Amino acid sequence: MDCLEQKDTEATAPSVIDRYYTRWYRADMKGNPCEDHCILQHSNRLCVITLAETHPILQDGRSIKSINYQISDGCSRLNNKVSGKSKRGGQFVTDFAPLCRITCTDETEYTIYSCIRGRLLEVNESILKTPSLLLKKPFTDGYIAVILPKFDESKTITENLLSREEFESIVSKRSVAESPPS
Repeated sequence: MDCLEQKDTEATAPSVIDRYYTRWYRADMKGNPCEDHCILQHSNRLCVITLAETHPILQDGRSIKSINYQISDGCSRLNNKVSGKSKRGGQFVTDFAPLCRITCTDETEYTIYSCIRGRLLEVNESILKTPSLLLKKPFTDGYIAVILPKFDESKTITENLLSREEFESIVSKRSVAESPPS
């Protein structure tokens, strides 16, 4: 095998995310235009909550001022302590449970929601120290949280979510609507 063929094979290999996760989307969260979330679902039921590439935080060269997992006076996602095989102690979240609030340097605040029902396994504390991870690597190091849906609900959690094709269709309709008439 010569070097050219080997390089071509490496260039077309799918990423770990594309190989092991199914992408699901929630568009316009709670009626907020373009506030899209992405859910990466692994075959073992684990779901990684991230920002969709169309989310305003990832657009227009924005910078993040702060990320806050303190949802209310009595609820901080950072206090989530999970233990054991059945993940006891993890906070149970519903579809529209807030996970964190992100404030950009222009003082715009965005609330990130869980998008699915399940047990909160972990939040990404590394983005608190390095918020730029959220901007540079939203699907890997910059994820928001990991949620484990209930076993009996794991097949139905995607009913309210959009497939990649459905999401791309919505995004293309948005760009057509936003483009000025000629």
